[in-house]
Amino acid sequence: MTSIILLSVLGIVNLFLGFLRSNRMLLPVAMIILVVVFGANAYDWNSASQSYFNNMLTIDRYSVAFTGIVVLTTVLLLPFSQKYVRDDEANLAEYYSLLLFSLVGAIMMVSYENLLMLFVGIEILSISMYVLAGSDKRNVRSNEAALKYFLMGSFATGILLFGIALVYGATGAFYVSQIGEAVANPANASMQPMLYIGLLMMLIGVGFKVSAAPFHFWTPDVYEGTPTFFAAFMSTVVKAAGFAAFLKLLVQAFPAAQNFWIPTIIAMCVLTLLIGNVGAVAQNSVKRMLAYSSISHAGYLMIGLVAFNGALSGLSANGIFFYSLAYSIATVAAFGVLKLVSDQRQREDYTALNGLARTNPLLAFVMTVAMLSLAGIPLTGGFFGKFFLFGAAIDKGYIGLVVFAVVMSMVGIYYYLRPVIAMYMRPAEADATEPIAVGTFQAVVLVVLALLTVLLGILPGIFTGVL
Repeated sequence: MTSIILLSVLGIVNLFLGFLRSNRMLLPVAMIILVVVFGANAYDWNSASQSYFNNMLTIDRYSVAFTGIVVLTTVLLLPFSQKYVRDDEANLAEYYSLLLFSLVGAIMMVSYENLLMLFVGIEILSISMYVLAGSDKRNVRSNEAALKYFLMGSFATGILLFGIALVYGATGAFYVSQIGEAVANPANASMQPMLYIGLLMMLIGVGFKVSAAPFHFWTPDVYEGTPTFFAAFMSTVVKAAGFAAFLKLLVQAFPAAQNFWIPTIIAMCVLTLLIGNVGAVAQNSVKRMLAYSSISHAGYLMIGLVAFNGALSGLSANGIFFYSLAYSIATVAAFGVLKLVSDQRQREDYTALNGLARTNPLLAFVMTVAMLSLAGIPLTGGFFGKFFLFGAAIDKGYIGLVVFAVVMSMVGIYYYLRPVIAMYMRPAEADATEPIAVGTFQAVVLVVLALLTVLLGILPGIFTGVL
């Protein structure tokens, strides 16, 4: 709760700092705010579970762990917004405040006990992202991305809300624990059709937010049009918070209806893995490849949902936590390098990376580590992320699903190695032989991201079993 209060208050303070017309102080202030919030959140780790607003919100180890991921991801991402500072972007204070407010929504999504609180959290996060997607107002692609994201998101929100209403009609409850009791009660068997339709609509609504197929169609176009910095935030924070909310919903509200939703999730998982990986192969833009990659990683995370064990701990929950952490760090590194390159070379295709190992060895190295982690190569965090999720699924007997996911992972190696080949084995374009300008702070953060990715791959035990 302290994190929500700090982000809300300091987000408003940061907004008023914009009146000082000094963008140079906004970045350090935003970083300090997030570090303070990260520390306050960590302080709650050893505290007893606390409930707020008539138990609509609970701060426990589960919420603290996922709050830590989204706040850490934002801290590591902020240094790549330095171009906005250098360009004296007129709306920088608003951008940072919207990021802080969106984190409030993300924390509510991982801490909710009541479906209304889940809905409010999703909306706070989504509305901020609609605005940030269209923040490059003079770019037609950005305007298109914002409009498409807003229209599709509003449609998905309506479906989610209708699903919540039907679930309430079938169970008479908004609290996930009470819904779980009502679903398990044989006396409510006559309400199953309404309950199942409501649950299905909720799966559609949340599936849209995490880019799960067949509700993924907005993702490539929105990512392509959204400024790279905000696309990175969308790809990491939204997905981590979305899957934490997804797992909590299924584990606490609908464990008694698993015979209905597990086959549905398996079908969505297979479709998501197939579309995400095959779609990424066909892309010529690194940004669109990362968009399809984001879809495929939603598929891997859904394996953790399928392998649930009825509690917010154990193999599946810890697997989703570890995978979210490893994926977020590697994705921030990949988008960070891509932003630095695209800002200077004005391109986001693979040729923009040609010869990068000669002009900027550090950028090439960090991008390589990120690609290897996203591909799931050993000695990186991505490998153990997949290992834990696949292990949880095998433990539950989903051998066929794991075999399919492994095949899709092998497809993923192809498109994740394309940037590496471009950087190390192809000459730079004639107009791209100058080194990319990288600030000292950005270089330090890139090194930290690479080290964290390797640390997760060498000593995964530090981050497992925390839930």
